Amino acid sequence: MAFSIAEAFAPATVANLGVGFDILGLALQGMGDRAIVEFQDAPEIIFSEIRGDDGKLPRDPALNIAAVSARALLDHVGEARGLSIRLFKGLPLSSGLGSSAASAVVSVIALNKLLGEPFTRAQLLPFCLEGEALVSGYHADNVAPCLLGGIILVAGTTVNAIQPLPLPDQFHLALVTPDIAVPTDSARKILPKHVTLKTMIHQTGAVAKLVDALHRGDLAALSQAIEGDRVVEPARACLMPMHREARAAAKQAGAAAVFIGGAGPTLCAVCESAVIAEMAASAMQAQYLAANIPCMSQATGVDQCGAVVLNAY
Repeated sequence: MAFSIAEAFAPATVANLGVGFDILGLALQGMGDRAIVEFQDAPEIIFSEIRGDDGKLPRDPALNIAAVSARALLDHVGEARGLSIRLFKGLPLSSGLGSSAASAVVSVIALNKLLGEPFTRAQLLPFCLEGEALVSGYHADNVAPCLLGGIILVAGTTVNAIQPLPLPDQFHLALVTPDIAVPTDSARKILPKHVTLKTMIHQTGAVAKLVDALHRGDLAALSQAIEGDRVVEPARACLMPMHREARAAAKQAGAAAVFIGGAGPTLCAVCESAVIAEMAASAMQAQYLAANIPCMSQATGVDQCGAVVLNAY
């Protein structure tokens, strides 16, 4: 059955999980971007509507992630028609919640439906990466979990480099996102250009321990590995006011580990129950509000479905 309009949803994501810089990411339940994509006879891609971005996203299709990703798929299949896109941003920009990845994925998932779903979700990865590369570089630590859901090991930018990892039974998350933008390029520029051999050995060991802990469902070992980063998070902590205070508050509320979501400023706390996640989210939020810094917080879990088509007609 042929469709001319499709509506899709792509979830928020957080990358790195502490020690897994650019190679680990997970999808989050709840928040995400939504798009309605419609074929049009003219070959151009246009935005008929963008909401939720406070007017910050470019309307030029050559500069907008959602359009660039969709164009990559259209060109690949040789589709002459263009698109009208209505994009509804449910994610704050530059927040460490995979906003750019969600924009890339949501338009491609909808377009794939219009084309008759010639590609599996994993096979859509290269097209999504074309859009993500505009602002975050050509890496898949947000795009892959956004597409596929779950916790993903990203060993490269091809489909065969993407490996889903098991999710422990008791794995809950508390998030707080202060109203402060941390652009990915700024967060990358602050990283050290060189690390010692000793640090490299520690870092790779921590990643190995994290993957092992996921396979064994060992939350204590997982939490220890997540907090073992000696390279990226120590360098980026200065970009996030109240980082130390919010981290301590989450721990006092019972969180097992706390890490920076992607480039930040979102902080993510790993918790062994939904109750603890609620308490940790409230505790972190209280720290920012006491400092007169607006923020949003939530207790959530891992979205194991990834991006989905909501409607097609």
